[in-house]
Amino acid sequence: MKKIWKLEFPRFVIVGVLNTICYYLVYLLFYQAADVFYLLSHWIGVILSMIFSFFLNSYFTYGVRPTWRKFFQFPLTQAVNIAVSSVLVSLFIEVLGWSGTVAPIAAVFITVPITFIITSKIMKNGREDVTHEA
Repeated sequence: MKKIWKLEFPRFVIVGVLNTICYYLVYLLFYQAADVFYLLSHWIGVILSMIFSFFLNSYFTYGVRPTWRKFFQFPLTQAVNIAVSSVLVSLFIEVLGWSGTVAPIAAVFITVPITFIITSKIMKNGREDVTHEA
């Protein structure tokens, strides 16, 4: 178990960084370039980056084949993460007066541990390994 943790967690972090970049670029594209309301921009970013994250986590982090079942379970298992990040983004902007460009990044740092635990459980459920060299 310790070996798996050592292999999966760094990969998860790499995917998380790439996913955060994907999310943030989509968010900024809609929020600043297209002048879309910040919360709608946040949700668009979340949905697109979740699809990106699913495939990277399948192949790179956990070395499992993506299946339709896992694809449809993936966002369901992250519902808590989405809700928490949405509340945090709103709280940071509406209550604390933070910038709409900074608030989503701060929310990510709070939700990462939650996401790792939930993602591990869903991706390893009915594990279908792919060739994966460490």
